[in-house]
Amino acid sequence: MTKKRRVTVDGEEFEVEIEYDGEEWGVTIEGKSFSIKVDQDTQYPPRAPRERTTRRVSGSGTISSAIPGKIVSIHVSEEEIVAEGDVVLILEAMKMQNEIKATMGGVIRQVNCQSGDRVEANVPLIVIESQSNEEG
Repeated sequence: MTKKRRVTVDGEEFEVEIEYDGEEWGVTIEGKSFSIKVDQDTQYPPRAPRERTTRRVSGSGTISSAIPGKIVSIHVSEEEIVAEGDVVLILEAMKMQNEIKATMGGVIRQVNCQSGDRVEANVPLIVIESQSNEEG
């Protein structure tokens, strides 16, 4: 599974795509692909992503962060339709970038933040309304 990450090389930041096939890392930077092999003695498998930074508040579709952080990017806009599990924003917390995912499928009704905003824990960032509520 290919993942997008931000990396810093010699002080310059890049968005890269990485994939580990069990033997080597495939890395794509600005359209150029590289294969990286690591010595067997120092090779570590990739860690499973942590899902703890998203929170669903009582079935309302309100998305907030469990910890304070900085909004890196927002991937949705109001009135956009999303599916459960879609990445809606990237939050940087404790020097790590976390994908915040839609807790349910529906329509984005509110985006209460912008890229660059510093946010506190448990503050509503995005509100999703179930599509079944619209049909009512």
